[in-house]
Amino acid sequence: MSESMQGLHRTHRCTEVSNANIGETVTVMGWVQKRRNLGSLIFIDLRDRSGLLQLVFDEPQIGTEGFEKAGSLRSEFVIAVVGTVQKRTAAVNENLKTGDIEIIAKDLRILSESETPPFQIEENSKTNEEMRLKYRYLDLRRPDIQHNLMLRSRVLMLMRDFMAKEGFLEIETPILCKSTPEGARDYLVPSRVHPGNFYALPQSPQLFKQLLMASGYDRYFQIAKCFRDEDLRADRQPEFTQADMELSFVDIDDVLDVNERLLQYVFKEAIGVDIALPLPRMPWQEAMDRFGSDKPDTRFGMELCDVSDVVKGCGFGVFTGALENGGTVRGINVEGQGAMPRKKIDKLVEFAKGYGAKGLAYLCINEDGTYKSSFSKFMTEEELDTLVAKMNGKPGDLLLFAADKHKIVWNVLGALRLELGEELGMMDENQYNFLWVTEFPLLEWSDEENRFMAMHHPFTMPMEEDWANIDSDPGSVRAKAYDIVLNGTELGGGSVRIHQSDIQEKMFEVLGFTKELAHEQFGFLLDAFSYGVPPHAGLAYGVDRMIMHMVHADSIRDVMAFPKVKDASDLMSEAPGTVDAKQLEELGIAIVATECEE
Repeated sequence: MSESMQGLHRTHRCTEVSNANIGETVTVMGWVQKRRNLGSLIFIDLRDRSGLLQLVFDEPQIGTEGFEKAGSLRSEFVIAVVGTVQKRTAAVNENLKTGDIEIIAKDLRILSESETPPFQIEENSKTNEEMRLKYRYLDLRRPDIQHNLMLRSRVLMLMRDFMAKEGFLEIETPILCKSTPEGARDYLVPSRVHPGNFYALPQSPQLFKQLLMASGYDRYFQIAKCFRDEDLRADRQPEFTQADMELSFVDIDDVLDVNERLLQYVFKEAIGVDIALPLPRMPWQEAMDRFGSDKPDTRFGMELCDVSDVVKGCGFGVFTGALENGGTVRGINVEGQGAMPRKKIDKLVEFAKGYGAKGLAYLCINEDGTYKSSFSKFMTEEELDTLVAKMNGKPGDLLLFAADKHKIVWNVLGALRLELGEELGMMDENQYNFLWVTEFPLLEWSDEENRFMAMHHPFTMPMEEDWANIDSDPGSVRAKAYDIVLNGTELGGGSVRIHQSDIQEKMFEVLGFTKELAHEQFGFLLDAFSYGVPPHAGLAYGVDRMIMHMVHADSIRDVMAFPKVKDASDLMSEAPGTVDAKQLEELGIAIVATECEE
């Protein structure tokens, strides 16, 4: 039978009680974590978001009725207890913040009873994720998840504090927006009062924050909800949180400077990690050539090595054929793994095929200096020696090679490098390697669209020294774009924006937009820019990804209160769901059944 807390006022959270309170009467409230009945004494571990506190129920102290009530307590009952703080009479628990004190209960009220939960509320739960997400309100009681969300709250507070001191204004931008192309798929919202028309949920506040710069607000900041209708993975959700900013009268160095200091402040204050400034910078081309990735994990080596010049005249057709087709041949040296079993190498070959490779060539250097290779019969001993020397190979090493178009080779070896780095324990989770990746290509060719697409978005400023090549060689033009990378994860990205109308018009032309189409899609921004707009630049962080790295979580689902699963559904609330026919009728929407392909 639940009781009222009338007349009671919580004086402390569980771990706010300390040695300083010994002898005092306190009132604590929370959930029953565990009950131990020793006959003459009943011990209860009380849990709230701060941690655990031991309560002791002794019949002479609390009375027969209170002692019987304490005996009825079960896991997840919500209780209020008034009692006296004392030193523990039994063994001290050094693993608990309150491990040397306990409360001798004088009054107990059961505020709410609980059914037996479907899984135990404990750290590092082994319960399968689907079950935990179905009962997310219970999963959120787990101390590790609560720690993650409390850290998240602190990080956002620190960000706001820093940005305010740097002169940024926090301004909210709309959630119901106009759908625009050149990005991921939008979530659409039908309009009842404008039949046949749709809003889109924002993929980012990009256009509005640029308008704020045109409006003279100088420095804008927002913790923004964003939405993208794309396939999910461990670090991606359909709705996510950005720490978004835009600055006027700045260039690249100004944006990178304020963000380096922001990161230094937040990581030090939130988790005690010191970040040395300035952060290293690496051009995009160098990142791809060395790591096969535009978000390289620099905590370990195993860098890619271009061996195209060494194998161009060899007798191995896989290598020479790739080069003749304008491709490349590159390898990685997996040091000390020359004795890897053939079965394991075959698994690596299959892994590489998953990233577009037709195969994977390998060469094992035996301890006696001889070679065991999948292609040695096609090359002379001298050619093999030269290849091994180029790869800095030594006895006991395993050399892996990919030969294909540049993009495929980068993808394959970049992914293989990360797979082996993790498998071989080369990634220290307590090491925080930040890196700016800069000078991205402005454009990338889309075979699907048969045209150039903006690598970031159509408002990214090209590097002045490359702009003259926009007609003759659009793919060679670099952008004033930059990503901040942490341990192989892109934490955020941004760019200097185009603010000159002639460059913006040319950019749309290169992307295949007519003037009419550009104005149809982005007219409000282009019109605003005709009234005087300052040079401006910005950046946005994925807050969820940042917190994921801070707490060493495997997925951003562990740092979000109510995440979706991989099919973008919510197992707890059962969203998305059907709606009433009347609602659809008001919106002028008909659901049309489609036949599934066998």
